[in-house]
Amino acid sequence: MKRYSVRFTPEAEDDLLRLYDFLLAKSLNAAELALGAIEEATKVLRFSPFSCRKVLSHNPFLRELIIPFGSSGYVALFEIEANSVTILAIRHQREEDYH
Repeated sequence: MKRYSVRFTPEAEDDLLRLYDFLLAKSLNAAELALGAIEEATKVLRFSPFSCRKVLSHNPFLRELIIPFGSSGYVALFEIEANSVTILAIRHQREEDYH
């Protein structure tokens, strides 16, 4: 089984901080749980990134990971490369689009 390394772009790390800060204003526990859910969900990308849905029909390497959390969740936009997966952005499912 092929194994991929997973990394976050600086923009995706900024997204994590933004999402964490948003929840932190309401509840430290919720912010920590959300970050844990995102971290746990991204583990699947190490083994089966192609199981996630395609963003564009003509580009099989740009995909989205749905991350359940609470009554909705998050979506991580990522790109599959030769031996790695790069998480480009993360947003809450109720946000308009990636920033």
